[in-house]
Amino acid sequence: MCLQAMDSSHVALVSLKLEVGLFETYRCDRTINLGMSLANMAKALKCANNDDTCLIRYEENDADSITFAFEDTKRGKTQEVTVKMMDIDNEHLGIPEQDYAAVVVMPSTEFQKTCRDLAMFSDSLTITVTKAGIVFNGKGDTGSSVVNYPPTKNVDDDDNEAVVVTVNEPVNVNFSIKYMNHFTKATGLSPRVKLALCNNIPIVVEYGIEDNGYLRFYLAPKIDEDDGSAMND
Repeated sequence: MCLQAMDSSHVALVSLKLEVGLFETYRCDRTINLGMSLANMAKALKCANNDDTCLIRYEENDADSITFAFEDTKRGKTQEVTVKMMDIDNEHLGIPEQDYAAVVVMPSTEFQKTCRDLAMFSDSLTITVTKAGIVFNGKGDTGSSVVNYPPTKNVDDDDNEAVVVTVNEPVNVNFSIKYMNHFTKATGLSPRVKLALCNNIPIVVEYGIEDNGYLRFYLAPKIDEDDGSAMND
């Protein structure tokens, strides 16, 4: 199951993929695109308790709505919430595979703290990646901050604290730190975050989901003093 959403300014795109292995039961007779308000979906999900099971149901004989069914198996309590569909002009965006100039895998908590720290001084974040490591730079009227992560030597496969840097060519790109801080709210999904970068194209910020999916954020780089350059439709 894949979910996509883009902000109104076309600066950021989020893509969530949940593999079949994450579900106890999964049935989809054919590929179908469904449009829904994220705000309304969030309202439905807030009705669930932490230990509830969730069934998402769409039936073509009731093609204007999606049902979220929650069950508390200990108490036998059930609740259904129906959310109306909405017309979305764009179909599911096929995002082409990209050979990135630099890929960095690092602790997600470190990335979150770095973005928070730099946001105190600047509304933009410059990321520079070379074979020497990754540098985050924020500079504003009240001050500046620079955070440097050298690559970890002798990395173990299960080392969640390692910083792994793969560079085909150096990268130096500027982004809105406001968006980055929104992205880091997904830190709890994974101990690791992957940053894939090229000059002048959107960055990919990826959090894995138990080897059965991912949450990816795409953010267009800032140009001059604009909030961000628009992504291609």
